[in-house]
Amino acid sequence: MNVSLDLKIEHAVGEEGGGSWLRIGEPLHREFNARARALTSMVQGRTIYETMEAFWPAARNDEKLPDYLREYGEIWASKPKLLVSRTRTAAGYNTRTIGSDGDAVELLARYRADQDGDMGVGGATLATQLLRAGLLDELLLFTHPVILGTGRPLFDEHDRSVELDLLEQRSFAQGVSLHRYAVRLP
Repeated sequence: MNVSLDLKIEHAVGEEGGGSWLRIGEPLHREFNARARALTSMVQGRTIYETMEAFWPAARNDEKLPDYLREYGEIWASKPKLLVSRTRTAAGYNTRTIGSDGDAVELLARYRADQDGDMGVGGATLATQLLRAGLLDELLLFTHPVILGTGRPLFDEHDRSVELDLLEQRSFAQGVSLHRYAVRLP
């Protein structure tokens, strides 16, 4: 997840993963590509899925875009995905929908148990639910050097503290830092 120093994922309603406060240059986007390529699958909430769906499939073939953006479009469109939504029952681009007819967290727990490899999670509401359920093993945060003060937080209110262990730390241009943490499960 891309976050501000105060762990916000959007400053204004509707930024949906964008915003002028983000400092995403080519080296950072190539890092996104490499990490996404290595995933077994992606699990996304409806809001982030629809944001991605609106741009990345067309980006694959848009010659006006740099190669690393076209590459991410291909990765996103072809990667197996689970869309967690109470309202959508169908989606394209190698995506299966869950959640409209049952407990999505329970279904994700079963899906996770049957999978080998890493699954990426996108969406703050979904990430909070999975953290509460003990289903997140790691957090991967790309922190941008800005304090937004207001906006959508990365995590919704949580009834207990969650301890983390730092696994990896890197710096990118424009002051962006990567922090990958293991979640200490109770």
